[in-house]
Amino acid sequence: MPDAIILASGSVMRATLLRNAGVAFTVQPARVDEDAMRDALIADGASPRDIADALAEMKAAKVSTRNPDALVIGCDQVLAHRTAILSKPADPDQAVAQLQALRGDVHQLLSAAVIYQAGKPVWRHVGVVRLHVRDASDAYLQDYVTRNWDDIRHCVGAYQIEAEGVRLFHRIEGDYFNILGLPLLELLSYLALRGTLTA
Repeated sequence: MPDAIILASGSVMRATLLRNAGVAFTVQPARVDEDAMRDALIADGASPRDIADALAEMKAAKVSTRNPDALVIGCDQVLAHRTAILSKPADPDQAVAQLQALRGDVHQLLSAAVIYQAGKPVWRHVGVVRLHVRDASDAYLQDYVTRNWDDIRHCVGAYQIEAEGVRLFHRIEGDYFNILGLPLLELLSYLALRGTLTA
């Protein structure tokens, strides 16, 4: 009997990616204080990669305690720009400010996934994408946020690459799925290797 899979995330996009790939799973969002842990990790000087990995692991571990036999997938995404770690914008003004800071420059999206089973990590991966933002005008950025606020308010960096946000970029280096918040190809390969998915 294949392992039960639980996605410890309330992300509609991550669930859609797994569903579209033919993965059977249930959703149990992890109730954790992400902001407090992220702030503590930043204060300790943790790297963006370690922050993404630690947050993903925290979510997987939390849900795994209630579901020890299942494969629990915890995920997190971090945006690193120069020396800053960006969070989801609190309001439209902050979204515009984030986009203004990113324009004409390069930033990284780090998408981490950690799988727990029986209270222990059994797999982990952090995918990294480099995104080159074009030098858009203040007027365009303001209009973009106004038009798309309801969709981008929960997005780190204040954009959705799968929608109008793609117009903000002139070059992208890396896996599209990592931009969407899940290292999907690596995850599917692991599930196939262990026999959870038929290869």
